[in-house]
Amino acid sequence: MATVQNINPTRMELQRQKSRMRTAKRGHKLLKDKSDEMIRHFMMIARQNKALREELDDKIVAALRMFITARTQMTSQEIEAAVSTSTAKIAVTPSVNNIMGLRVPKIELDEEQNSEGHSILKTSAAFDASISSLTKLMKKLFQLAEIEKACDMLALEIMKIRRRINALEFILMPQIEVNIRFIRLKLAENERGQLVRVMKVKAQMEAAGQ
Repeated sequence: MATVQNINPTRMELQRQKSRMRTAKRGHKLLKDKSDEMIRHFMMIARQNKALREELDDKIVAALRMFITARTQMTSQEIEAAVSTSTAKIAVTPSVNNIMGLRVPKIELDEEQNSEGHSILKTSAAFDASISSLTKLMKKLFQLAEIEKACDMLALEIMKIRRRINALEFILMPQIEVNIRFIRLKLAENERGQLVRVMKVKAQMEAAGQ
């Protein structure tokens, strides 16, 4: 429970506390709106993440199964040679995407430079199929990494905003309310005391005039 701070119970201080309360309420509303909007974005991205992951799971498993099949048809040296001599290239262009003021990473791939260069070596059909499948999935794998990172960053930012909202709602605003109530009580008490003194002085003046 909030306790009274060490403040002077004056009208000027009362106005200052009222101004703090207005600012706190305005900040609370802005943070609440931002939190709601970020949660909406998070849910949308989370659905994309779930759909993309489900799509890739089966395809990656299929590509890896083909690669395992290739391992039974090729020696380790042949596989290493095929991979090391590959001329496949991927141009990665990093950038950022702004979500409600939060800068999340974005990755763009240049697919035109993706070409397979192990065909000159002795490779099995299963190996070629697995490499071709994984190459085609590369863009979506980067997209999945981008979406999952955005989800993580949004979740952390939402938690930070919720802590600020809770601090305003359960600590700062109740404290200001206690301060305002204390000042009002003190001012009312001072006014009653002043009124009593005025009435006493008036009664003494009337008694002296008689």
